[in-house]
Amino acid sequence: MEPHAMRTLAMSRRAALGDMGLGLGGAALAGLLAGPAPAASPAQPLQPRPPHFAARAKSVILLFASGGVSHVDCFDPKPALSARSGQPVPEELVRGRRFAFISGLPKLLGSPFPFQRHGASGLELSSLLPHLATVADETTLVRSVHTDNVNHTPAQLLFATGHQLAGRPSLGAWTTYGLGAENADLPAFVLLSSGTLSGISMLHGAGFLPSVYQGVKFQAGATPIFHLDDPPGMTRADREATVQAINAVNAARLADVGDPEIATRIAQYEVAFRMQAAAPELVDLADESRSTLDEYGVEPGKPSLATNLLLARRLVERGVRFVQLRDGDWDHHGAIATKLKDKCADVDRPLAALVKDLKRRGLLDETLVIWAGEFGRTPMAQGDGRDHHKEAFTVWMAGGGLRGGLAYGSSDDFGFHVAADAVHVHDLQATILHLLGLDHERLTFRYQGRDFRLTDVHGRVIRGLLA
Repeated sequence: MEPHAMRTLAMSRRAALGDMGLGLGGAALAGLLAGPAPAASPAQPLQPRPPHFAARAKSVILLFASGGVSHVDCFDPKPALSARSGQPVPEELVRGRRFAFISGLPKLLGSPFPFQRHGASGLELSSLLPHLATVADETTLVRSVHTDNVNHTPAQLLFATGHQLAGRPSLGAWTTYGLGAENADLPAFVLLSSGTLSGISMLHGAGFLPSVYQGVKFQAGATPIFHLDDPPGMTRADREATVQAINAVNAARLADVGDPEIATRIAQYEVAFRMQAAAPELVDLADESRSTLDEYGVEPGKPSLATNLLLARRLVERGVRFVQLRDGDWDHHGAIATKLKDKCADVDRPLAALVKDLKRRGLLDETLVIWAGEFGRTPMAQGDGRDHHKEAFTVWMAGGGLRGGLAYGSSDDFGFHVAADAVHVHDLQATILHLLGLDHERLTFRYQGRDFRLTDVHGRVIRGLLA
């Protein structure tokens, strides 16, 4: 007898009536609120799907600097700001403007770090980034990015999900929803973290998409995912039989009600079983050469941003679609001359190594690498640091179909406002999806009676960034 038939015979009258009411009501509610199912098969939500058009990139590595990177100290040289450092900011720049902590008429603060030109392109970078200077010709700087909120949480949510309020799918979730997974043994969307992190964790969530598309957090160490090891006394054959039995029951329920969360549960059981073999091999760096470890600055067995960036390469090499690294301690309200220098030292060497490593392996052209914070930092001083700044900042990018050796757009003489070729965060999101072969206006999900998308009702592809 089929499992479904056995379950039906065992059902009580009360359960049958309850199921009937919930089934009819649930179907009606789903029709009103959820609308059509996603393009993916409900039974195989992570099956690979073709892009809307020919993709330039197959995967994304996003290094999110939680707190905001100072553009005027790292990416955007401002001689006029240095020349007037210590003088009051022109009042017309700050009149009617809101900052997180600065008030009144603050003084300008020139960067203590000199800039130089590098590579055949002559791209200007700060002395804080000597290793990234060696990949200047593979680098794309977007110096004209702006966003909508000066506070961390809404600005981070806007960058990650396209909306300032929690509950929307993240960029990684939209990517895996649109393209599916290439490797059935690993998650399509992986999250790695480093530094001191606080606050929201919705930057890798699936929002109203089926939860199979959310990011899977990898822990530091030999066991990247909790409870991945079999308990004592259980063999692989025992585990396989257990998973098959559980998924048979789930499959029967899925056939009855069509709930995509049941499909998610089935897929996650299967991926978790396969990851028991794949994940330990992934995080074991024994097969990496000593020269590679030294290039990244990795100390085996020691969790770090460098280790995470090397793991990011190993993940995309194995077909993982989206790797998001979140690094903390970038909120430099004070001691910017020392704290920013230390943080840049953490990222400079391994990020440059990642670009070179991907290029050697023939992966850079198909891997989009991004380093960004939720906003920049003020050209004015907050004590010996800088406040949050949303009007203009820079995003660092490489690979994935971008024009290398390019500084796109510009800010004004003080790095306060965008002066040319403005790029809103929604434009950046639209361009990232475009590089992956996805049209941001067509990548939609019907929820609560309307179609939602990452860029909401905004966004345009920045063609000038494309190779």
